[in-house]
Amino acid sequence: MRQEFQGHGASRGSALGRARVRLPHALEVAEERIGHDQVEAELARLHVAIDTVRNEMHTLRDRLHGALAHEVGEFLDLHTLLLDDPELLHGLDELIRSGHYAADYALRLQRDRIASVFEAMDDAYFRSRVDDIDQVIGRIHAALHRRDHDTSGVAGEILVTDNVAPAELAQLQAQGVMAIVTAAGSTLSHSAILARSLHLPLVVGTAQALLKINDGDALVVDGATGTVILEPNAEDLRSHRTRTRELARERKQLHRLRREPTRTLDGVDIKLYANAESREDVAEAHSLGAAGVGLYRTEFLFLQRNELPDEDEQFRVYRDVVLGMTGRMVTIRTLDLGADKADKTGLALRDEPNPALGVRGVRLSLARDGLLETQLRAILRASGYGPVRILVPMVSSAEEMRRVRELLNRVAADLRRQGQEIADDVPLGAMIEVPAAAIALPGYINTIDFLSIGTNDLVQYLLAVDRNNEALSELYTPLHPAVLRVIRDVIRLAQARGKPVAVCGEMAGDASFAPLLLALGLEEFSLHPATLLELRRAIRSLDLSVLRKRAPALLRARDRAGIEAWLRG
Repeated sequence: MRQEFQGHGASRGSALGRARVRLPHALEVAEERIGHDQVEAELARLHVAIDTVRNEMHTLRDRLHGALAHEVGEFLDLHTLLLDDPELLHGLDELIRSGHYAADYALRLQRDRIASVFEAMDDAYFRSRVDDIDQVIGRIHAALHRRDHDTSGVAGEILVTDNVAPAELAQLQAQGVMAIVTAAGSTLSHSAILARSLHLPLVVGTAQALLKINDGDALVVDGATGTVILEPNAEDLRSHRTRTRELARERKQLHRLRREPTRTLDGVDIKLYANAESREDVAEAHSLGAAGVGLYRTEFLFLQRNELPDEDEQFRVYRDVVLGMTGRMVTIRTLDLGADKADKTGLALRDEPNPALGVRGVRLSLARDGLLETQLRAILRASGYGPVRILVPMVSSAEEMRRVRELLNRVAADLRRQGQEIADDVPLGAMIEVPAAAIALPGYINTIDFLSIGTNDLVQYLLAVDRNNEALSELYTPLHPAVLRVIRDVIRLAQARGKPVAVCGEMAGDASFAPLLLALGLEEFSLHPATLLELRRAIRSLDLSVLRKRAPALLRARDRAGIEAWLRG
């Protein structure tokens, strides 16, 4: 019988398929003891399973490229680190050796033990790590019985589950899964962001889905409106076909914009830069007509390896990016690692009480001898092959930028003395993602050459809301008067001092926010290549002079509802 469920559309697209229901993870394993003479064999069996999972994750990591390597790789790296965690491994061994438990039951006991510690913590970030523990334990349990982990999918299926991890998404799409429906989740979570970049329809927050939908049921999913229809009728099927045709036409229309200018109706050119971290990303940015690379992430060079990349390795990578953009500006962000993206070299701290507020970004670069100097040398050497800018993440004080500037000048002088060819001028910029950096900007803006507003972290820090905390998903929004005022103030000051300013992050890549950002004075966007054409289309339909006249009304809005009303108007 037909039923309709309403959730929140997190990734556009329309899908028709069979339901595959995955109930919330629970390792239901009965207590099982083994004899003393079976202990060593059981330990060996467990270690083989752990090695199998570790190899699977390395293989999946190696298959990823481009933006996926960043978005999915972060979570695969975290899961790999959990597999190597001494507390997890030692605890499992002890349960088998001392308690004579079978490996399956030892997994359950150790999972529950670790999860109880995390769930008792006040910090929302650590409470959310229970999902990662369940993912890792689930994979080991599957490997123990030589069967596929239950993240596998079948072509034509729509996965219905409590939640979905970012590391699963690429695998599910490759297997032909048509869409995903979750009972929990947020439209601004990492999973939602990745689903949009994959163009995989996703609906979150459909609380009744797991209770009402069964394996094999026919489903229609509308990722734009958040509507899920169980056992669709003839009218529902006609509507789905209509949406599918409209989406196909839209894709063709967007394809025609690849070589068109990003120009408003009243003739103002807007710059669209692409976020990137690989040759594939750079090639896509070039083919889409991006003005350049607005954010090149360097973290991938440091992850999943046991030693730090040296100057020559970094130079070759940065040089190839510069050459790939054939004279267009490339903005290289210095290392942005922290405990939430801890690497295997031990460079980033692990187990920090609060990774979001810890030793990360420029703090880490300045705290490790030689780290930033090596990276700056490599970037400056790459500047001899084309235009380059250097962007510093997680800035919170003028002193940090002064120290980076002093080091940059010294490194440039050293390279010139050594006969290296580097650009005469390599602009140095700051990421504005910490509220203190925005508030103190008048005191140090003359020490920098350009700005990039990182809205993901800026919103999180301004509103004191973890965007991955589902309980607070309604509170995490860029449509908050405080967020708009900070963005407006930064843009206004930068333009008054003649400093280029861009917005990067999810806000820049969401075409629905384009009128708002343009009204606030923005003229440069840096975004994921997957949504660049959608943003170009939106900007080409807008009259900038009209939006600027409406800006005072936008800033008078007292709450999210008022800002949304402004956007509708």
